Amino acid sequence: MTDRIGFIGLGIMGRPMARNLMKAGFPLTVWNRSRPGIEELVSEGAAEGADAADVARRSDIVITMVGDSPDVEEVALGANGIIEGAHEGLVHVDMSTISPVSGGQQGAIDGTLSIMAGGEAKTLERCRPAMAAMGRKIVHCGPSGAGQTVKLCNQIAVAITNLGVCEALVFAARSGIDPRVMIEAVSAGAGTSWQLQNLAPRMVERDFHPGFKVAHQSKDLRLALEAAAAMAAPLPGTGLVAGMFATLQADGLGDEGTQALVKALEKAAGVEVH
Repeated sequence: MTDRIGFIGLGIMGRPMARNLMKAGFPLTVWNRSRPGIEELVSEGAAEGADAADVARRSDIVITMVGDSPDVEEVALGANGIIEGAHEGLVHVDMSTISPVSGGQQGAIDGTLSIMAGGEAKTLERCRPAMAAMGRKIVHCGPSGAGQTVKLCNQIAVAITNLGVCEALVFAARSGIDPRVMIEAVSAGAGTSWQLQNLAPRMVERDFHPGFKVAHQSKDLRLALEAAAAMAAPLPGTGLVAGMFATLQADGLGDEGTQALVKALEKAAGVEVH
């Protein structure tokens, strides 16, 4: 018997993830705090829930993909939240930006997300068919919360690598080297990375549309630093790049893609990568 899936949070990531669940044949009920996401998915065959509680009542597995920790708490435990529609056997899978997915918008569209799961192994196995509709790599990281921790590890590595790519581009531009030539040359060697191959060309083309927003990256790094402080774990590189993302957000660039990090270095260097 195919599980009935509820999906709450239909933003940049949530819409394509929900769409892939429908493509895989799962009956889907959706809800969002704004109408456009609901209308788009309903037009493609999803059912509309009246609120989060209603989605829970009509589902075997409820997936949330919302903005931040308070949003998760509200949709799960607040008025008309999932808890009010909970029933025996219901599984709540939080895949929000605080939690276990990596791959950005394109990964969500392609169904190739990396899913970092925390919780009981038997619960993951029950949810695995639905997870497989959204992601290519599914790793059980440990008990509940472990997926969130590994996700923050991912964000630390991604953000610092992004900074390295931005520095290389600014250095090339300041030296009079065509940044496109640098990208081609370095991409073939040990300095290559997903960020160099995917974000650097967008920086050169001045394409700052978000696959993952500056505001979300800034929030994730804040969460990582808060967790690190509680464990007395030094994260000097993370602190540096977190400050740069916070500056971009303060400058009104929170809705741009994370490739906008290059703008912080350009401003300091007095050069533009193009």
